[in-house]
Amino acid sequence: MSFWKRRQVRDFFRSSAGTPAFRRTTDAGLAAARRRPRGSIAVWASRAPAGLAEAAEQKGIPLIRVEDGFIRSVGLGSDFIPAASLALDSRGMHFDPSVRSDLEQLLAETEFDAALIERARDLIRQLIARGITKYNVGDTALPIKWPARRRRILVPGQVEDDLSVRLGGEGITRNLDLLARVRTANPDAFILYKPHPDVEAGHREGKVADGVVTNFADIVIRDISTAVILAEIDEVHTLTSLAGFEALLRGRRVVVYGRPFYAGWGLTSDLSGIDRGRRLTLEQLVAGALILYPRYLDPVTRLPCKPELVIERLASPELWRPGLLVAARRLQGSLVRRWNETLVRSARLFAKSAPSS
Repeated sequence: MSFWKRRQVRDFFRSSAGTPAFRRTTDAGLAAARRRPRGSIAVWASRAPAGLAEAAEQKGIPLIRVEDGFIRSVGLGSDFIPAASLALDSRGMHFDPSVRSDLEQLLAETEFDAALIERARDLIRQLIARGITKYNVGDTALPIKWPARRRRILVPGQVEDDLSVRLGGEGITRNLDLLARVRTANPDAFILYKPHPDVEAGHREGKVADGVVTNFADIVIRDISTAVILAEIDEVHTLTSLAGFEALLRGRRVVVYGRPFYAGWGLTSDLSGIDRGRRLTLEQLVAGALILYPRYLDPVTRLPCKPELVIERLASPELWRPGLLVAARRLQGSLVRRWNETLVRSARLFAKSAPSS
């Protein structure tokens, strides 16, 4: 686990049994877990060592997979901004459709009572009113002159080597391929493409040149809040992006090409044919995914809290002010972007100057 995450994870997992110990290898982790009463191992799901799950099962040690929650922070994880919520799963992970995760089990079997449904309904109202999304970055002005009588479709870009794409993408692995499919199915629509912020920051895979994107999209939008965009469009077409879930909260039509956790419950148009065997209301989906499933940590007291308090904290920018580590990370991303752009320009110049055979 990255060193900068350790303080946050330690606070999330602190209990009467003590604080977690960090180990670098499978053998060391298993040994530490066996020394503790009811010991278990927690691992960042996207960085789990090969063979860890099998080794833990063989020794009878519970394995918990960890990922960021769905209401995270003001800022990116790749910029070292700590998460205010984590998803912990003992079965698999919500982005892996080959395994029935704790979240899927919860959504499939929970009897949601009236009080929980009302709480979920109020949570939805707060998220919309405050413009809350997972990362809460970007400007709040959308400088677009909308064309008349054309459906507005947002295609959110994703990190192409992300596990949610690799495991749940139904064979689509590139942003450009998704864009091509959306345009083919919607030739007359006004299509907006929003690159993933981690890709834009130069930290992750998935960059597509604007000149290529506009073969399929009418416009590329960046540095604009997802919440602001969702308020202006008609539909979201996505592979597995959380923007699809955020669009559902705002009453937008969501067409899903992959198998994210929010698909298959009767709320989305699912091109993969996924069917979870139960129909949920939006409030039930929110109750499961935002209230019952994740853990939340108050960035002020560093104690466990409810999602409603995290939403309040997100309105205080000073709590999420980046430090020197973030500045260094952003500089690194900027240098990577410039280097990649230089390589692309050089390749084009070489192609133009190469003699034809």
